[in-house]
Amino acid sequence: MIRVATAGWSYPDWEGRVYPKRKPPGFHALQTLARCFDGVEVNSTFYAEARPEIVTKWAEHVREKPDFHFIAKLHQSFTHGPYGGAEKALFELRGQTFQAALEPLTRRGQLDGILVQFPASFHENPDNIRHLGWIRSLLGDLPLILEVRHRSWFEPPALSSIGGLGYSLAHIDLPDAWDHPPDRFTPTGPIGYMRLHGRNAKNWFKPDVGRDDRYDYLYTPQEVGALAIRAHEISQETDQTWVVTNNHFGGQAVANGLEFKWLFGGRQPVAAPDETVEAFPHLTKIVEPRSQGGLFGG
Repeated sequence: MIRVATAGWSYPDWEGRVYPKRKPPGFHALQTLARCFDGVEVNSTFYAEARPEIVTKWAEHVREKPDFHFIAKLHQSFTHGPYGGAEKALFELRGQTFQAALEPLTRRGQLDGILVQFPASFHENPDNIRHLGWIRSLLGDLPLILEVRHRSWFEPPALSSIGGLGYSLAHIDLPDAWDHPPDRFTPTGPIGYMRLHGRNAKNWFKPDVGRDDRYDYLYTPQEVGALAIRAHEISQETDQTWVVTNNHFGGQAVANGLEFKWLFGGRQPVAAPDETVEAFPHLTKIVEPRSQGGLFGG
């Protein structure tokens, strides 16, 4: 099985394009995604420390979809700042707290792994290999997925180190550049993870551009088809595979995710929010007819 997921679910620009502007009683965004997709990548844990009461609510929102799984993103303090030294004990506690907070998903068998994402400035070298080992030591037996954006990590010596530390190295799709990762490489772990950031070359390389502008990209049907072939190839080499759309601006991640679901599901009609079909009319030919209820229709 190839799981299709979006990166996150809480975006103001998804209102009226993914979620209804006037929400019914008891509405939660996760319920919408669970009707459409196989899982979700939790981005909020990158910006704020996970809390068990919140994680419990996530599990409750998808309790009718036990096959809906989660990948949680590790907090940025582990990957975007100094490590070790005087704060070593503090990070050990944070690692324990992070694992404990995710226990409601772990207990239900709905947590598939932790995404450990580093910035593009994080290059392969002995110190950074030790940094990966340090994170591995803090997170026990949790499955770890590593996202690095510099090509130096994708050569055989680095791949061996990553695999030896128990990381599954993510495939990422970005605008072309000489130092960006290759399309394909030898797997390092049991999880195949394809993370799609879009190909907005015009804005990607501008240092002062905002997040929304950088990820403002809609993959064409031809690009989706080529990426689906890559995902299928990856799935032949790994125990489980995820395709995660992170081109979130304006609900584009949802539109492209639905196209992946359609392809991986044998081109059978897929469930989709009415709002998304209205925002992306080309989806009409791949979604369940609204006369049969659709997602919010009657």
